[in-house]
Amino acid sequence: MAKERKYRGKVPLHDNYGPEAKYAVEAEALLPTTKHEEEIARGLELGLPGAASIKDKRIPTFSRGELPHFAGINTFAKAPYIEDVRKCGQYDVAILGAPFDGGTTYRAGTRFGPQGIRKISALYGSYSFELGVDLRESISICDVGDVFTIPGNIEKTFDQVSKGVSHVYASGAFPVVLGGDHSLGFATVRGIAENLNGGKLGIIHFDRHVDTQETDLDERMHTTPWFHATNMPNVPAKNLVQIGIGGWQAPRPGVKAGRERQTTIMTVTDCVEMGIENAAKHALEVAWNGVDAVWLSFDVDCLDAAFVPGTGWPEPGGFLPREVLKFLQVIADSKPIAGMEIVECSPPYDAAEITALISTRVIMDVLACQVRSGHLPNRKKKP
Repeated sequence: MAKERKYRGKVPLHDNYGPEAKYAVEAEALLPTTKHEEEIARGLELGLPGAASIKDKRIPTFSRGELPHFAGINTFAKAPYIEDVRKCGQYDVAILGAPFDGGTTYRAGTRFGPQGIRKISALYGSYSFELGVDLRESISICDVGDVFTIPGNIEKTFDQVSKGVSHVYASGAFPVVLGGDHSLGFATVRGIAENLNGGKLGIIHFDRHVDTQETDLDERMHTTPWFHATNMPNVPAKNLVQIGIGGWQAPRPGVKAGRERQTTIMTVTDCVEMGIENAAKHALEVAWNGVDAVWLSFDVDCLDAAFVPGTGWPEPGGFLPREVLKFLQVIADSKPIAGMEIVECSPPYDAAEITALISTRVIMDVLACQVRSGHLPNRKKKP
């Protein structure tokens, strides 16, 4: 597991801070500012120096970079847009959208998830106070845009998404998929699994729903991805850990399939009573047992419905945001993961963009913990 985060005494500080705050304040003092200064210089070169009346000479005429947060063209966290996807391997992390909701069985709208997440992600900077990480100074991130999904044809969409994820992963970049509904979990896992040269892939799955039945409404839908993913010979069902399952929307065929395949389910109550850190450690032990890589699949509806109105199947009784963020931090600190997806964010049903915001926060926290524990960058990038 990751080492304990505490004050190291490298920066003189008074003793009135809380323990986490003291660690964070020291960590900030030790972070470089090189990439930030480069961004300012680039903005002045490409965006022209500001008007004569502007006293802060770091401000260009045209917005280039992080500031102001309300300006600019929306990519994820204002990362550079890479039109030539053959170049994504030059970056440590590649964001790709999968705008598809043809697998939804109730409320649609997740085809707008990538747009919604990218839009609100402009609110964030690159630095996390508590985590002590500045992503801009630590890794390079690009946004390759969206996979060309096929409305009305889920199988062709699966093929497109698998090819896109496979391309990014094979390039050496860490793939972050913005969904889209959860039917895409099958396609994303397939895209990773085919690159492992026979190595095995585990899955850590956050959700209120099991998503393990074979078909729903006579088709493969967002309730079925893990049945089909674990049919692949190098994706063992015993390494599928499902966190947060519960409520009145867990179809019995899915529960039966999981029981027969010996997946591992942990309810919200299980996790809270075990303690979030112990629950995360247990999930890691199961997911990583005998495999070579682990994929992180995060469905926003694992959170209580009060915090994620913008989703297709909201369910009361889910996690609190601070619980799920702590869970994810333990997971991301532990080992290098293969990549991640955020699914079931439906902006048409959202309120004040809070579902898209927690989607963004999940991604940022996972990346930051992979960085601070030395897991990113972790694979050779292609030129």
